[in-house]
Amino acid sequence: MQIVTAEDIRASFINCSKGEAERIWVPRDLAERPWGHLDFLGWRDPGAPQRNYVVTERDGALVGVALRSAPGVPARVGMCSLCLTTHPGDGVSLMTAHKAGESGRRGNSVGIPICTDLGCSLYVRQKKQPMLGGRLNETLSIDEQIRRVRHNVLGFIASVEA
Repeated sequence: MQIVTAEDIRASFINCSKGEAERIWVPRDLAERPWGHLDFLGWRDPGAPQRNYVVTERDGALVGVALRSAPGVPARVGMCSLCLTTHPGDGVSLMTAHKAGESGRRGNSVGIPICTDLGCSLYVRQKKQPMLGGRLNETLSIDEQIRRVRHNVLGFIASVEA
């Protein structure tokens, strides 16, 4: 990803109103993020940890979705659907997003299990290791795994738009 600003991020959300997007807490450390290693920018709101956000590039533009972590009992082991990293306990969370447009206004949503810390890009690149659990031994190269993460993120965003 390229470096982005808080204004760019707020303008990218497809499943919330402009007013809601303006109230989203955006990390203050954007300049220090490892942009060259990110397929998407993901973060949790420190004041409301059930609120999560994912922003990525698609066709030269930013697109973002607001997510909610589902409350519940942590699984013994969970696997992220974006990067296929396994984590014990609450290391993977079911995150849901209101669908965009009229469907979302009617209350429809989609969900996906994702690394709770949203560190998928760093796990795939072996820049970050899960505390327990791990990565599958794969025959895909790291570049192919990176392409898969990008494909999975964009696929989820497409399901929010559908």
